[in-house]
Amino acid sequence: MGTAEHSHTLLDKVATLPDQPGVYLFKDATGTILYIGKAKNLRQRLRQYFDRSRAHDAKTVAMLRRASALDCIVTDTEVEALLLENNLIKEHKPRYNILLKDDKTYPYICVTAEEFPRIFPTRRIVRDGSLYFGPYADVQSMHFLLKLLRTLFPIRSCTLPLTEDTIAQGKYKVCLDYHIGKCEGPCAGLLSKDRYRRYIEQAIEILRGKTKTVEQQLEAEMAQLADELQFERAAIVRDRLGRLRSYAAKQKVVSAEFVDRDIVGYTEQDDYSCVVVLVTREGKVIGKRNWIVPSSETTGAQIVRSVIEQWYLDSEDVPAEILLPFDLGDEADFLIQWFAAERQARVKLSVPKIGDKRKLVTLACSNAEYQLRDYLLSRARREQAVPRTLAALQRDLRLPKPPLRIECFDNSHLQGSDYVSSMVVFIEGKPRKSEYRRYRLRDVAGNDDFRAMAEVIRRRYERVLRENLPLPDLIIVDGGKGQLSAASDVLDHLGISDRVPIVALAKRLEEIFVPGERDAILLPRTSSSLRLMQQIRDEAHRFAVEYHRLLRSKRTLRTELLSLPGIGRTTATKLLKHFGSIAAIENASIEQLTAVVGARIARTLYDTLHARRSNTDGPSIEEM
Repeated sequence: MGTAEHSHTLLDKVATLPDQPGVYLFKDATGTILYIGKAKNLRQRLRQYFDRSRAHDAKTVAMLRRASALDCIVTDTEVEALLLENNLIKEHKPRYNILLKDDKTYPYICVTAEEFPRIFPTRRIVRDGSLYFGPYADVQSMHFLLKLLRTLFPIRSCTLPLTEDTIAQGKYKVCLDYHIGKCEGPCAGLLSKDRYRRYIEQAIEILRGKTKTVEQQLEAEMAQLADELQFERAAIVRDRLGRLRSYAAKQKVVSAEFVDRDIVGYTEQDDYSCVVVLVTREGKVIGKRNWIVPSSETTGAQIVRSVIEQWYLDSEDVPAEILLPFDLGDEADFLIQWFAAERQARVKLSVPKIGDKRKLVTLACSNAEYQLRDYLLSRARREQAVPRTLAALQRDLRLPKPPLRIECFDNSHLQGSDYVSSMVVFIEGKPRKSEYRRYRLRDVAGNDDFRAMAEVIRRRYERVLRENLPLPDLIIVDGGKGQLSAASDVLDHLGISDRVPIVALAKRLEEIFVPGERDAILLPRTSSSLRLMQQIRDEAHRFAVEYHRLLRSKRTLRTELLSLPGIGRTTATKLLKHFGSIAAIENASIEQLTAVVGARIARTLYDTLHARRSNTDGPSIEEM
């Protein structure tokens, strides 16, 4: 079916869609999801894709060229569509979506939803009513903040399941933290639930950046204690107040206004974009987060919108104002409505042109420029730091870039039975065993190495494209021109032959065959490039043979041991584990067999084996 027919079919599908919010999924002919989007009005939004009067960016044009199917999921609200879109993108990682780095690699601070809450760092979010603050890109600053909270407030560090009932029953005793003044003993009923909750609420205010509010509360508490002549307790509160003021004084002040706002900065360079969010509370910067994404086929507004949606989906705190580097177009209205519903108050999105607010956006953009320059410099250094062997392999095979990721395939069989294939992966010249894969071939009958190679290449790279996995910088197949031709035809059919170089390495003369080249490449036996390719090929062969032996041993277990009277799968497995081989079972005494399987089965097994062995013309059990 051609592109025009695809467009006509999809347009017919769009005409049947409802005027409701939802999520839409474009798919290719194999069912692979190409793009996932959300819409306030599904029919109206999808009509825009097929409106010839509307200009589309290069990414959308490429996606529509490949799209042959369209699925939709209707939701009740646009916010539900956003949540569903976010979950589906994380699960499927479509090729044409903007894929941001997952924040789960960064830690959060968790405040649990217990009667006596705990505060601790975590990298795992559990939606059980607990509060999460972060993510913290600067782990050191997060630990400093946690240390501050524990010096300001006597919050428990234990994991006891404290409730008012268990405390009243006297189940727990105070620990060392109580004796050194780090905890006031809520586990033993020495601290009331209300007072402990007040400590937690003040800690939450600090996590939200509301240090001024907590300062005022501590000042009032200190004055009240002094009026009541409780000078020792007043001194403790005074020390806490001093530590809090010292912490607040170290925070960078970016505005004299005591308002909560997030400032978004954006920059792009060399087909990459960087978005920075400066989190400011009460005019002070309390955090920063940055994202770097490829941007060659995506507009800045699309990238910033995606970042903002991702950030506030994961964040517990939406500020009163968000400053943007440029207008987000129609999406801004939805974001304002969504944020207002989350905050239960109006949230202002603005693009300042002059004045102090513009200076804040410029500051955020400067941070984005620094982060992107640092990323590009680090990336360039990594690319330059190519191992000498890989540089030599790039030169000898005339590859477009260093083969940092190499995938190699080999087949193994025994007279056409138990046909298997293996794939090994080498990253920067070293094996990455966690990415090795083995295949039991399905479509190969008899001894046909060419069809076997075609099947394993097809299965591997269909999955790579379907799951948006990284393509290798070089594919090596074990064999000659026939295996290379079979593999190349599959890559052509999948549309990736121009993106992935492939070569074949023949064992007999160590010839290297390249698609389109009549003559083989012969490298010196001392060449580091050849030695690396041999190492990779031999590792693929070892892995394939190992899998083939495993299947043969399973078949042996099934066809030989299980054919004996009284032997089931469990007994056979027990015998093989104990004796190690069928030959050892044959040579075992009646006493040795009895120790493993019992007297009755041992006698039957022993008599059967020795009856066969007494027949000199008959084969042993291993030869059968």
